[in-house]
Amino acid sequence: MTPHSSLQPDVVAALPVTRPSGCPFDPPAELARLREEQPLRRMRYPDGHLGWLATGHAAVRAILADPRFSSRYELLHLPVAGGFEGPLPPAPPGDMSGIDAPGHTRYRRLLMGKFTVRRMRALTERVEQFTTACLDAMERQGPPADLVTAFAQPVPALVICELLGVPADGRDVFQHHTTTLTDMSSSPEERDAAYTALQDTLHALVLAKRAAPTDDLLGDLAHGSDLTDEELAGVGTFLLSAGLDTTANMLALGTFALLSNPEQLAALRDDPGLADRAVEELMRYLTITDTGVRAALEDVEVDGHLVRAGECVTLSLQAANRDPARFPDPDTLDIHRRATGHLGFGHGPHQCLGQQLARVEMRVAFPALLARFPHLRLAVAPEDVPLRTTSNIHGVHRLPVTW
Repeated sequence: MTPHSSLQPDVVAALPVTRPSGCPFDPPAELARLREEQPLRRMRYPDGHLGWLATGHAAVRAILADPRFSSRYELLHLPVAGGFEGPLPPAPPGDMSGIDAPGHTRYRRLLMGKFTVRRMRALTERVEQFTTACLDAMERQGPPADLVTAFAQPVPALVICELLGVPADGRDVFQHHTTTLTDMSSSPEERDAAYTALQDTLHALVLAKRAAPTDDLLGDLAHGSDLTDEELAGVGTFLLSAGLDTTANMLALGTFALLSNPEQLAALRDDPGLADRAVEELMRYLTITDTGVRAALEDVEVDGHLVRAGECVTLSLQAANRDPARFPDPDTLDIHRRATGHLGFGHGPHQCLGQQLARVEMRVAFPALLARFPHLRLAVAPEDVPLRTTSNIHGVHRLPVTW
């Protein structure tokens, strides 16, 4: 196919970010219109860069899989204003999301063996124990409760701390710092301070594991890899940031979505065997990491358009996961659906390394919560649930529930 750049559509003035009023789970309505008109089109970035916006599932998936598109931070232009001014700094050591091969390949090969399906299933018993302990504490406290602080945050925090070999008594501090890193309203100074605090804590932990081997991920890497102390601390920071806040928000927002769809909640509560499908469908339907960016390293044809070297493409994962060309009736939450092919964990070389761990946590947590509290319901009106509107991870600040 010959690229028809002469037929470029109108330029999108800005990335649509405003969700429909009263619809906390739906993407901005403008994204659906843009996707229907043209799944890949020009977009003006806040810094003046003229790049692209991809909203169709096929286009987004193709770009994520194409090594001619880079994830290197210093090549990217941000699609939303705020935070950094000027070029982004390169990724620090250990941050896998902001680098390309061969550096990315080196890190990923070291870590992939730690996140196999078999290893993650072996963790299931510990996930069940942590989940039960949190539910016991909720029940002892009695209703109402904030599901975020009582359940959604502590479960993945305990799991990731166990996996990495991080003392569990530090999970509240880790939660605070990772939330700061993902909050777009945080100043660059606040982000730098949060990152430095995480790095300092993990660097001290790495030194301790160098001196005395431990049976955990960081302990294994400290004695079974050529990673430097700085890289090990960076890998730990990356895994904490990637695996704590994301799963916590999936548990909270996923519960909110189920409570808002009583028939779906009842189906999962009455048949825990639906957990696998429910997790995949919630990942598709909610797409809490809703946007990504890639930079073209060379001229690349995508969906009949020529993306030139140096141009950035903003990838609307939430629009792609609601693409009717890929998922029939995409705006309906249906836990009986086989939502294979969703992009909730990304795709391609940078597909979420910890996706199997996240699946284990959600497969255990959602049915356990509904079994323990079969009459769980919101303790406030749905419109009074405070949403995370300034974060690059969609979720809720609090989820008041009762039973």
